[in-house]
Amino acid sequence: MQENLTDAVRDLRQRIDALLAMRVLTEPGDDVVGEIGHALRIQAAAEDVVVAVVQRARERGATWQAIGGALGVSRQAAFQRFGKPIDPRTGELMNTTPLSDGAELARSVIDDLVAGRWQLVSARFDPTMRKNLSDDALAAAWAQIVATSGAFESHGDPVVTRAADVTVTSTPLSMEAGDYTARIAFRDDRTIAGLHILTEPTP
Repeated sequence: MQENLTDAVRDLRQRIDALLAMRVLTEPGDDVVGEIGHALRIQAAAEDVVVAVVQRARERGATWQAIGGALGVSRQAAFQRFGKPIDPRTGELMNTTPLSDGAELARSVIDDLVAGRWQLVSARFDPTMRKNLSDDALAAAWAQIVATSGAFESHGDPVVTRAADVTVTSTPLSMEAGDYTARIAFRDDRTIAGLHILTEPTP
């Protein structure tokens, strides 16, 4: 682990040096947009340093609670970002990378729900979902939410995480008189494995 941390720090230092050298070696009026690329590479290298330090902290016995506190997040958020869960079914490392287009998938499903395009939503269901949730049942569930909390007003940005075999998206929904969370689980083939509209706690 020390080698990984050393390598990460060395890479970060080289990228910073490259940015500083670029400012010295270029003339005023030259393409300064190239600095943005250097800055992004520095950002990625700094993230590699954080990953290496967290891994070393875990190897030395630090709890996820302590690591989360140092990062300013919950222990679960720290684990989801840096943890390496072992699949109890296979004994191998789990895939912890969510679908890259998970947020877009969630927004699309919510747009179809709001517009009453039930068949477009159900067309994305995996076989189990298709068997257990009909278009009529989906429409009735949304109608119940509207009857309880009024018309849909807006949604926030989806939070995207990986949970075992699925990518889970949690998207805040604002209705006229209530707040909800749309929790949608997508399989790697982008079919829907789960769809829940959860009520937010009353303040």
